[in-house]
Amino acid sequence: MKTVASPRALSSVPLFRLGQIVGTPGSLALLEQTRTDVVDLLMRHVKGDWGVVCAADARLNDQAVIDGTRVISAYELGNRREKLWIITDADRQATTLLLPDEY
Repeated sequence: MKTVASPRALSSVPLFRLGQIVGTPGSLALLEQTRTDVVDLLMRHVKGDWGVVCAADARLNDQAVIDGTRVISAYELGNRREKLWIITDADRQATTLLLPDEY
């Protein structure tokens, strides 16, 4: 899958609220194992850098910012390029970090 940066990726301000931030055990283990800064990933997500989603999903995310629907980003972490998803619910009450197999 090709990395697609939204035109909004250069935003210097958050595009939506994250709500309560939660992570699954698998996502927290991957973040620790790869020594990834979770704040950096959350900032990318909230500012429109959707990571390695396809072009169609990037467009859906761009529209979700306007419509207030679910936003999903995907990032590849570490040498093994393991995927981590960040999903912000449509109601903006919660943002969840998880692995694809934990969905």
